[in-house]
Amino acid sequence: MKKPFFEIRNANVWRGDVLALREMNLLLNADENVAILGANGAGKSSLLKLMTGELRVEARPDSSCELFGESLWCLEELRHRIGIVMPEDVSRFDDDELAGDVVLTAFRGAYGRTREMRFRADEKNRATVAMQENGVSQLVDRAFGQLSSGEKRRFLIARAWVHEPEILVLDEPSTALDFAARLAMLGHLRRMVHAKGRMVLVTHDPGEIIPEIDRVILLRAGRIIADGAKRQILTSESLSELYHTPLKLHWKDGWAIVRP
Repeated sequence: MKKPFFEIRNANVWRGDVLALREMNLLLNADENVAILGANGAGKSSLLKLMTGELRVEARPDSSCELFGESLWCLEELRHRIGIVMPEDVSRFDDDELAGDVVLTAFRGAYGRTREMRFRADEKNRATVAMQENGVSQLVDRAFGQLSSGEKRRFLIARAWVHEPEILVLDEPSTALDFAARLAMLGHLRRMVHAKGRMVLVTHDPGEIIPEIDRVILLRAGRIIADGAKRQILTSESLSELYHTPLKLHWKDGWAIVRP
């Protein structure tokens, strides 16, 4: 039986005076790997900010937004159930912050300095395990600003994973990574899915959709234009429509290869 973790019905979402999401209906289940694909400005970040509580749906009798079946939720509880990593998280930490302390801040729901914070032994142990699983434990005493973009991203994933959430949500995980680092990150995401469970991948790049993804949602101008099984949704025609440019897609080893 499918277990919904995020559901919005007939939802309008505003960011200031801009209507970011329009009449949206979406249900995400905790037992599937999903990619949300769209160009910049499609509404992807607004969708994520509903999960973090930074945005709310427009109040109307026929509209709702639920996480794990609840329309009201505790942000502290959500941090234990959904691990979210966004590109802007990198800028929330000072360059001289110790990389290992970045992970520890997850236990206080905070960003930045840990100097005034105290952590239990079990919290430190869980942070160590998360860093080991993300292949960065050897960098624990390095200044965050001295890390490469890929290393910073892995520390942020470890930070999101210390609570062992039911779902890991990654927004543009290979942003600002060079070619080699991008390949390493995608390989790492595949290993995480096999070892840890379910993932929602939010991206503008179909080439970032790892083979383990089951379902793809196409988002354009704040609306869902397609939603379904990956190979049914990702076609040359659908991507050409999504990006307003002629594209050709072929499949190789579970990857979508897209060319002009």
